[in-house]
Amino acid sequence: MKSNRREFLSATTGSLLLSLIPKPASAQQKKGTRVILLGTFGGPRVRATGRSNASTLVLVNNIPYVIDCGYGVSRQILSADVAHDRLRYIFCTHLHSDHSIEYGTLFYNAWVTGLSARVNSYGPPGLAKMTRDFFSYMQIDIDTRIVDEGRTDPRKLIAAHDIDRGGLVMQNDDVKVSCILVPHPMIKYAFAYRFDTKDRSVVLSGDTAYSTALADFAKGADVLVHEAMYLPGIETIVQRLPNATKLRNHLIASHTTTDDVGKVAARAGVKTLVLSHFVPGDDPTITDEMWAEGVRKNFSGQIIVGRDLLEV
Repeated sequence: MKSNRREFLSATTGSLLLSLIPKPASAQQKKGTRVILLGTFGGPRVRATGRSNASTLVLVNNIPYVIDCGYGVSRQILSADVAHDRLRYIFCTHLHSDHSIEYGTLFYNAWVTGLSARVNSYGPPGLAKMTRDFFSYMQIDIDTRIVDEGRTDPRKLIAAHDIDRGGLVMQNDDVKVSCILVPHPMIKYAFAYRFDTKDRSVVLSGDTAYSTALADFAKGADVLVHEAMYLPGIETIVQRLPNATKLRNHLIASHTTTDDVGKVAARAGVKTLVLSHFVPGDDPTITDEMWAEGVRKNFSGQIIVGRDLLEV
């Protein structure tokens, strides 16, 4: 794990626990494959402090691959020392707002900062329409800037690809990206992605209920970034909400408890498990050790409890 954060090994648990907010090393100075957690909060709500909404950055030989575009991703990428105009690839695991609401904005920010190369985006059916709709929404601004500022038409700089099944998504000289459908009711198309590079294999679960198929998809990976749900924390949430029963049913059906995350990681045989997309992600009483405890019941490998801007 690479990070400027203070870190320590728990003598009683053997899992890697992390403290303090990291200051990422320059993203423009390192080769190989790097993983940076941009946002680790599960859910659509925006908070003044704490975790940002869901997004992960995979850098392969300094080329950024952005997975999910929750609110705040544009700023988080800058905080990770990656300039917007370096954007080349975007992947959406599914089209819930906490994974896609800043999709168009991220591309727009790359365009206004001088993007000249083509961007390819990949995601469930509906992504291509979202792209067209964003340009329609911003048409007055875009058309004005093309005339007033001499900018290239951004609609010619992005190709959006809808994917509706598992398999190979894209491949170039640096990386092969594949995907698998995962269970996330009531969303029909929700994907996990796998990045296989020359030095590392990284799997990102997206939002998913417990899935042995995902575990098999992640077989032998160096890093598995998996969502995590802390069940006692869910009970605390629903006690204070008017839609408690419906919300609880949704969360239980759509996400993976920490105990089951451990089962997935063990079946996959991954070297390092990284917890992210925390549900709930805004309860200060849930410690890193509490997140790791359930996982450790079924997985004996390295466990990293994620933080925004942590490099793995």
